[in-house]
Amino acid sequence: MTYTAANGLLKKDALALPSALTNFDQLFNDKTPALFMDYDGCLSPIVKDPEKAFMSDGMRKVVADLAEVCFTAVVSGRDRQNVKNLVQLDSLYFAGSHGFDISGPENLLTEPADAKEMLPALDQAQDILKEKLQSINGALVERKRYAIAVHYRNIEDEHVPYVKETVTEVLHKFPVLKEGLGKKVLELKPNLDWNKGKAVLWLLEKFNLNKATIMPVYIGDDITDEDAFAALQGKGIGILVGEHDEQTSATYRLESVDEVQIFLEKLLHYQQK
Repeated sequence: MTYTAANGLLKKDALALPSALTNFDQLFNDKTPALFMDYDGCLSPIVKDPEKAFMSDGMRKVVADLAEVCFTAVVSGRDRQNVKNLVQLDSLYFAGSHGFDISGPENLLTEPADAKEMLPALDQAQDILKEKLQSINGALVERKRYAIAVHYRNIEDEHVPYVKETVTEVLHKFPVLKEGLGKKVLELKPNLDWNKGKAVLWLLEKFNLNKATIMPVYIGDDITDEDAFAALQGKGIGILVGEHDEQTSATYRLESVDEVQIFLEKLLHYQQK
């Protein structure tokens, strides 16, 4: 099923998307890719413990090789330094906390949304959430510089409503924060007009990648990646990995992290021809 949203975006059921692998030969038309990728669920499998979401050696090698031949960035909801530590590649650009915190080679370090005034509210919200959820076995309150992730993947189903209600209460207490949704996670983020899509567009502009010879590609698996898919619709390629609970603005699909690696290997071969 396909429908056009009020803002003109085309949205589809994930399973209706064509395969990025099957259709690879028609994607680039001799253009140079500018590659943007989420981390969890794309470069690394989704796991119960976020700190054990490791890349395989094969994935790390192909990403490192791609960074030598085209612009390559990881755009994650994780804290920027956290995802950088997991990737272990200094040649990449990193946009952490959904794009609020960006770094890269040649000492790039910037916070383009200027969200510093939100830090006190995030600090207080973190303290309240930890206190209210400490009795819920399996609940995890993960602080990032510009976001708080409340993971409920590992808690009993009967406790999920309480976790969601608690997050809602805290959001009402701090109107400078807004809710973000993901797979088995609720997030509290600065209530600003900034997201992964805005970060991708900022990077394209910053590095003069808005050219007819460049094809932006975004690979993501989560609802938070929809902002990037939407930003690139009509301008680039959005690739959804797996599926989530909503219709998608992506244009192609990959089944799994394994298929992501195969796609990246094909992309590397394309660039090296």
